[in-house]
Amino acid sequence: MTAWIKSLYIGLILLLLVAPIVVVAGVSLNEAQSLRFPPQDLSLRWYGALFREPDWLVPLRNSLVIAATSSLLAVLVALPLALHVWSRRGWLSRGLYTLGVAPFMLPPVISALGFLVFWVSLGMYGQMAATIVSHGVFLVTLPVVTISLGLNAIDPALIEAARTMGAARGQVLRTVILPLIVPYILSGYAFAFVLSLNEYIIAYMVAGFTVETLPIKIFNSLRYGYTPIMGVVSVLFILLAVAVFGMIGRFGNLPRLMGSERVRDQ
Repeated sequence: MTAWIKSLYIGLILLLLVAPIVVVAGVSLNEAQSLRFPPQDLSLRWYGALFREPDWLVPLRNSLVIAATSSLLAVLVALPLALHVWSRRGWLSRGLYTLGVAPFMLPPVISALGFLVFWVSLGMYGQMAATIVSHGVFLVTLPVVTISLGLNAIDPALIEAARTMGAARGQVLRTVILPLIVPYILSGYAFAFVLSLNEYIIAYMVAGFTVETLPIKIFNSLRYGYTPIMGVVSVLFILLAVAVFGMIGRFGNLPRLMGSERVRDQ
């Protein structure tokens, strides 16, 4: 009986999570510009419209450029930080690690307000570069955590063996450490990429209407009426997230990335 109740509870939770996605996906398939569900006169018209209308293509391009570049920036900052914390230890390393995870400790609106004041004082408010750097700093926590997990999973005996064989510190880093943590680096990049695509508050506060991303475009469009393209964008975001996390689950150590102490055998 207990197992049956547990299964029913899990099923209800899954239903609540999936139901909004099903509704949004169904609405995006309406032939007419309506919010009807179930959809009437099934059509992929609005999927094509997303890639034909400049009003949506520009935010799509902005979102992809910002997400790809800011995620790379986050990884470039996180990698040396995680390596230093892992190799040095001590109070300074702990302080640096705290700084690395601090962006996720604060409410996004607080971080966004800080970025706004900073870029206004530099005269760079409304520029794409400001949004890229802001996202990179805000999302640096994700690769810091994933890379640190990868470093902590390395068998110290491998490093000792390399040093015993005469490998210098740089050689050990290049031939032993980096190859072992590549999946964790890519996972951190992927997590940051997906979150940057969906991030609204910081992008809005830093760029406003000057650099319009897809989340900003959706909120702006709601003021003038509904279009099924909003549903199309939501579906594409979901599919992209599923694909990215599916790849991480297939080729990476997803249980470890989620905080499990049990490391899957490679």
